[in-house]
Amino acid sequence: MLSTSRITRALVGVVAAVLASAALTGAAPPAAATTAQAARPSGHHGSGHRGAGHGKEYYVSLGDSLSVGFQPNVDRNTSASYPDQLFAKLRKHDPNLVHVSFGCSGETTQTMIGGGICSYRGAASQLAAAVGFLAAHRGQVRLVTLDIGANDVDGCAVGNTLNLTCAEQGITAVGTELPQIAQRLRAAGGPRPQYIGMNYYDPFLVAWLGGAAGQQQARESVTLSTAFNGAIQAGLHSSGFELADVSRTFATDDFTRQVGVPGLGELPVNVAHVCEWTWECTKYVNIHANTLGYSVIAGVFRRVVERRR
Repeated sequence: MLSTSRITRALVGVVAAVLASAALTGAAPPAAATTAQAARPSGHHGSGHRGAGHGKEYYVSLGDSLSVGFQPNVDRNTSASYPDQLFAKLRKHDPNLVHVSFGCSGETTQTMIGGGICSYRGAASQLAAAVGFLAAHRGQVRLVTLDIGANDVDGCAVGNTLNLTCAEQGITAVGTELPQIAQRLRAAGGPRPQYIGMNYYDPFLVAWLGGAAGQQQARESVTLSTAFNGAIQAGLHSSGFELADVSRTFATDDFTRQVGVPGLGELPVNVAHVCEWTWECTKYVNIHANTLGYSVIAGVFRRVVERRR
């Protein structure tokens, strides 16, 4: 097992490089791609997209499996996703709002840009499809949300070990490629939409349940999570995206406060939230949010949206 001090030294260096890179690449976004068809549009109870006009406005969501509501108990994407739950709340105030989802389970920052996992009609990648839609509906899009990067580092913690080289490479990729993604979205969508991206909770906190060695791993995972989310925040900030601070809502770094969890006893609040809001402490041992967790994430985005009103 790697020492926390070594992890901290190494990852702080990575994040410092990411911050410097973000400062240098915050201008001159790449040109927008050509028009592409959305993957999963929904309006009145999931009805299909009927095109422009009729006073419609659009909410465009991009991301990985969290953006499409993957649930391990049914082994598929569901309408429990945070964009679907956010859309349901927003539509109460705007009945003409249409949700257009481009999300793709398993997506990394690299595949979001270059493609290779999900198929999009008329576009090679999720980013190209979304950029095409934004360009074609410029002035009609109200909101763009984004989550990406978890799959860049997800495989770096195995058992009681953290592959530091893997973590460094993943964080560096996020720091380099997330600004490219965000900048291209803003270039295509123009100034009207509100652009919001999220950071992540730390599912590896579940190691806390494994005794003294697991508790050390849980603390080390927060060091990784802090560095990872720092790269995300830098990339979003450099591109003019607002931050939905999911990590803070999950109390990721708070081992001090203790709360009771049925069947598990007293736990640090950060571990408790992972157990209550994801599938990690169930027989599925899965990093994805459950329906309640997706609702919590939707609430974080909603609070950012409401700050603009």
